[in-house]
Amino acid sequence: MIKTVIADGKTEYEFIEYLKNRAQNSDKNVVPVVTEILENVRENGDAAVRDYTIKFDGKAPEKTEITAEDIDAIISKCDPEYLETVKKAAANIRDFHQRQVQQSWLTTKQNGVIMGQRVRGLKRVGIYVPGGTAAYPSSVLMNAIPAKIAGVQEIIMCTPPQKDGTPNPDIIAAAKIAGVDRIFLMGGAQAVAAMAYGTEAVPKVDKIVGPGNIFVATAKKLLYGVVDIDMIAGPSEILIVADETANPKFLAADLMSQAEHDRLASSILLTDSAEIAEKTKEELACQAEKLERKDIINYSLDNYGAIIVCSDISQVIDFANELAPEHLEVCCANPMEYVGRLDNAGSVFLGNYSPEPLGDYFAGPNHVLPTSGTARFFSPLSVDSFIKKSSFIYYTEEALKADASDVVRFAQTEGLTAHANSIKVRFE
Repeated sequence: MIKTVIADGKTEYEFIEYLKNRAQNSDKNVVPVVTEILENVRENGDAAVRDYTIKFDGKAPEKTEITAEDIDAIISKCDPEYLETVKKAAANIRDFHQRQVQQSWLTTKQNGVIMGQRVRGLKRVGIYVPGGTAAYPSSVLMNAIPAKIAGVQEIIMCTPPQKDGTPNPDIIAAAKIAGVDRIFLMGGAQAVAAMAYGTEAVPKVDKIVGPGNIFVATAKKLLYGVVDIDMIAGPSEILIVADETANPKFLAADLMSQAEHDRLASSILLTDSAEIAEKTKEELACQAEKLERKDIINYSLDNYGAIIVCSDISQVIDFANELAPEHLEVCCANPMEYVGRLDNAGSVFLGNYSPEPLGDYFAGPNHVLPTSGTARFFSPLSVDSFIKKSSFIYYTEEALKADASDVVRFAQTEGLTAHANSIKVRFE
């Protein structure tokens, strides 16, 4: 049963520390296993990837890369209504992210100086998409569409084959709709390594994004620096802020929507109403029994869930900022009243009819979000995640001469005489 905590300035903060430890306590035995996989793929390329595919996925696919003809045949197996839903979601996601596009710019000064910034998409990005028991077509949309809008020249996707060696049709359909350029049937840390280092079949990428199990997450973490990555994601989490006007049935359903992700997921309700707290707990017990993943839900709620009762709504908002959750729902009479005060959250869902799953799949904002309190300083995946910027400077001889003494003084202060000399020789 989910625990109820009465906020007293101490107990609720002890719970935060408990949650942080859960996110940090990754299996130390995973690192050496993943390190060995990375080195093997780096040295042996596709042969190593194939061996690991047989070992971990049961069977190697007949072809590593899926051709355009194969894609059309695979998609023909999908439910037409599902395809329409994916297209609608893609349109919403595209509309939201197109508004994030930055432009290159330049500025001129009266002395002839020209300065500016060039913005362009990365050359090649790799997307990892789970394809086993946790197959997420929505993640294809959320990762590929912003990359395409950013101007990435080539988007490749790696997804593991199913047990029979074939791809998941729903994932392949989402990839085509989102604009993925090339698709490879491979999964796990070995797929991440293939994208990072490049193999005979898989081109080397500049950045790797997308969710995965602890082996995939560890591989991304170890390869950061060889390539860029989106973020190091922890277990999924939701925080709901609710006042006395909230509907306990809705609150319970939304808490469980995240608890079903995995046993380490965290679902927390913050409220200033003891009545809402009690009724929500009753709804949790009732609704969980009707859900397929009730064992995971109950484990998650029992171990990492909480209903925290605060003295007033102001304390609720302050504590929400302390938690800095991945998903934050505001189920209050006037949710817009609190928008300006909610500083730390990956994505905010306002009102009783903006449940978190709406953002996971359909509304448009990205569902790749910072976890484990990192929303204090990290942002959701966006078009900005797939661009790079270069500045440029043009000085005339007269403009440089006017600033020369200041530049030389800086260089000499830092003891870098060659820097100073680079300026001086132009005017001797």
